[in-house]
This record gives sequence, structure tokens and C-alpha cells, in this order.
Amino acid sequence: MSHFYASIPTSARKTVATARGHKSTGLEVRAASWSGAVTVTMRHCETTGRDTFEVWQQPHHGRGCHVLVAEGIVGQEDAA
Repeated sequence: MSHFYASIPTSARKTVATARGHKSTGLEVRAASWSGAVTVTMRHCETTGRDTFEVWQQPHHGRGCHVLVAEGIVGQEDAA
């Protein structure tokens, strides 16, 4: 059974695109424009039993920056 789930509810598609990830694989989602990209990565930590996330700005086709925007534990309000 999948542990992570992603969807694209708003796009030019007529249907909602989805993806699944397992505890062992995690899940990465990337959205981009000609100005750069944003990547969200979710992982499961077996040691703590918690799901973590990272949000990065990244270059796309040579434009944009590589900056960690936020990271934290899913479900906790004190994300950085």
C-alpha cells in the first residue's frame, strides 16, 4: 500500500494526475516555469517513524536559484 500520495488538481489536463510513493521510495514533486522550479520531497524515517519534507527552489533550463525554502516534519506547525 502507498504511504505518500500526490495530485495535480489544477492544470490544462481534463483529469487529475496522481502519483504514489512508498515508505522506502519517498515521493518527489516538481513544478516549473521559465523562471525556475520548486521541488517538494517527502520521505519516511524508519528510526523516528515520522514523515519529513523539504521544499527547494531549483534552477530550470538555466534560470532560477538553488535555495532550501522549508523543511520539517509533516503534521507539525513549527516547520522552518
